[in-house]
Amino acid sequence: MNSFLIFLLPAVVCAQDAAAGRTTDDKWTPLFNGSNLTGWHRQNERGQHGTGGHWGVTENGVLFGEQGPPGSGNGGLLLTDETFSAFELTLQMRPDWGPDSGVFIRTDERGGGWQIYVDHHDIGNVGHIRLETKTYSVPFRPWGFSRIDPTSPELTMAVDTRTKNWPPGVYESTCTQQQWLTAWRPDDWNQLRIRCTAGHLPVIETWINDVKVCRFNAATTTHPQFDRDMAFMAVSPAGSIGLQVHGGTNWKSGERVYWKDLCIRRID
Repeated sequence: MNSFLIFLLPAVVCAQDAAAGRTTDDKWTPLFNGSNLTGWHRQNERGQHGTGGHWGVTENGVLFGEQGPPGSGNGGLLLTDETFSAFELTLQMRPDWGPDSGVFIRTDERGGGWQIYVDHHDIGNVGHIRLETKTYSVPFRPWGFSRIDPTSPELTMAVDTRTKNWPPGVYESTCTQQQWLTAWRPDDWNQLRIRCTAGHLPVIETWINDVKVCRFNAATTTHPQFDRDMAFMAVSPAGSIGLQVHGGTNWKSGERVYWKDLCIRRID
């Protein structure tokens, strides 16, 4: 009986998320069953962050990711078996302080795709966009945050120097730093909602706890380092949903990112 209830729980949460997003007439599907990694796999090819990292499910039904082995520097992505093109995705996330992570969309088996940042560390960002593949990457990160005191969850905004030469129009819209700080709950569960539409070059919209973070249009962005032709070749118009464990030495042993209530609906 208990395992049956655990299996049903994500479907109930999906229905609630649909109502919160005012999409009650649309069909939402759970991506994670709350008990194992059925429907998911580690990337099949070595990518820019490693071979895939280490993934599992806690006793209370929460999906987690860490480097594999922990602290080894080997990261990578956990990918859905299904692929998606136009969709809306909701999930709950609780990253430890220090890990560099992300949600990837239209992702290939090397772990390349469009990334929504979940960089919960100094000069980090959650909710903005990056194009990240092994052959071509561009950060679209307008600002970041840091901890005022390493022993306290309180955050303050920090400048990302890579934005100093940005012209208007990199994003069609983005929230203010204060709006983001007000929305984000440090060291707690936060809801991320992602909407991906349009064609090969997508329009990506994100929300944190129902506060809209940004609307990014890859076909019209004015980012000075972005090459639309290279992006068109680097990322497919459909791919897996991916959860990232960043490679390298910044992710310490014992640090994890936790995920639950992952639900998706396709958009025709």
